[in-house]
Amino acid sequence: MSSSSSPSFQSALLAGALAGTTVDLSLFPLDTLKTRLQSSAGFFPSGGFSGIYRGIGSAVVGSAPGAAFFFCTYETTKSFLGKRIRRNSNDASDGWVPADILTHMGASSLGEIAACSVRVPTEVVKQRAQAGHHGGSSAKALGHILSRYSATGGGLFAVWRELYRGWGITVFREVPFTVIQFPLWEAMKAWGRRRRNDGRDVSAGESALYGSLAGGVAAASTTPLDVLKTRVMLSKERVSVGEVFRRMARDEGVRPFFAGIAPRVTWISIGGAIFLGSYQWVINTMNSIPS
Repeated sequence: MSSSSSPSFQSALLAGALAGTTVDLSLFPLDTLKTRLQSSAGFFPSGGFSGIYRGIGSAVVGSAPGAAFFFCTYETTKSFLGKRIRRNSNDASDGWVPADILTHMGASSLGEIAACSVRVPTEVVKQRAQAGHHGGSSAKALGHILSRYSATGGGLFAVWRELYRGWGITVFREVPFTVIQFPLWEAMKAWGRRRRNDGRDVSAGESALYGSLAGGVAAASTTPLDVLKTRVMLSKERVSVGEVFRRMARDEGVRPFFAGIAPRVTWISIGGAIFLGSYQWVINTMNSIPS
């Protein structure tokens, strides 16, 4: 496989689904602790260290399709944009060039938007279960949301709005995160290919290391956006991001904007290794199978 070639749609679909499920299930307890640290109710009132697998059902449902949506969109867009940006930059080399950062930023942004169509509803249900709302289970949290169909008189629209509560702030968090993580990951992979100089892509282990470093940098940089997203999703009533921001800045100061930064950076650094390492492993494995 050429270092510049992209995985097929089927490979990206399978690799993304496997990577998403693996990382979400293996690191779920850290995600729960991070959510409780960011809750306005406080860490221990939200459950503390007990029931750290609350909400895992919704994570199982959303992990595979969310990650598959991301990588299918990412790889397709990267291939489409890459040819045009390289052509316009008059660079025909196989290695990574500075112009590629635009390709990776654009492709990862579109990938995150596609993934959020699945991720946001499952995240809403998961975080409410993690914080002990509605009995602390995914089924009860989802049932409460579905009950709005008749309880508020809003029908399907009311349910839809509740499931996608926090859509804007989630996209607003994920896009900056991914435009930091993926260009860094791709640049380090390109460096790794140049260092190997054997025409092959990087190994799963190398991809895992690069993914961990890139994920940690991106996680630390976007923690305030993650806190805002959590507060919006856990609010008992619908609130705007601006309202939550003003209330936190006025009543709590700067420090709460970095609540949960340690578990978030730890979780995403480890998750980046598992996610992008397992993704690369599947891609390499599928590319080694004779066609």
